[in-house]
Amino acid sequence: MYKNILLGYDGSSSGQKALLDSREVAQWSQARLTLVAVMPPPIAAIGPEGGVYDARLEEVEKQRYQEVLDEGVRKLRESGLQVQGEVVVGDPVQELARTGERIGADLIVVGHKHLEGWAARWWRGSVSKALIEIASCSVLVVITR
Repeated sequence: MYKNILLGYDGSSSGQKALLDSREVAQWSQARLTLVAVMPPPIAAIGPEGGVYDARLEEVEKQRYQEVLDEGVRKLRESGLQVQGEVVVGDPVQELARTGERIGADLIVVGHKHLEGWAARWWRGSVSKALIEIASCSVLVVITR
């Protein structure tokens, strides 16, 4: 039985479906939920002077991720679940696996949307596929089409 579930959440349609499915699993097993939004690391603009880092831009992006996360946490709390949320910065696969280990998750839930065409699949890669390879616990991939 799962007691500590981590949900990688980005507010997308596949993320919304994963949120709903993880809510059902958490209610069934009376688990604690942790929603994690992974923000990509800030990219410096490159010009003739070299790289330029804009802390204001990073703060705006972090606020956007926090708002998406807060909405997900609110939805789960309204269902009567024990839930916490966290925004982390980095590679989604590495950060979800690292956070899962840190909090002692026994299940990581991620959404996945099937992409049309081999080029789209190749270019984007698959967080869920890579996560399965490195996670220290079970991974549930919720698929949307």
